[in-house]
Amino acid sequence: MSSEALHEAPDLLSEVTKNLHRAVVSLIEELEAVDWYTQRAEACSDAELKAVLIHHRNEEIEHAMMNLEWIRRHESAFDERMRTYLFQGGEILQIEAAAEKGGPGPAAAGSDGTLGVGSLRVASSESA
Repeated sequence: MSSEALHEAPDLLSEVTKNLHRAVVSLIEELEAVDWYTQRAEACSDAELKAVLIHHRNEEIEHAMMNLEWIRRHESAFDERMRTYLFQGGEILQIEAAAEKGGPGPAAAGSDGTLGVGSLRVASSESA
């Protein structure tokens, strides 16, 4: 596989780049395992074995997400794009179009981790 080996001489690369490469390759491997287990489970005729394979697949998804989170924390370009595209509602290409124009995507109201509805608390003077 072309992603397994470095494409440049290791002595020309920083430890940051080499660690990012390790994380990306690990992410690829975990996603491949997800694909393999999904196919095996779908093709399996034994219900108990199918459940085991799905369990294994879900473990690989967990590993992939841990790798992805490490990448997000260590590579700002990933962090920026993930904040733009992940956990958004609406059409993905509309989100992209809005991002390219410098505006928020269709569901960006909650992109700060809130639901985008503001405080639900009523001030004590208003409730009296």
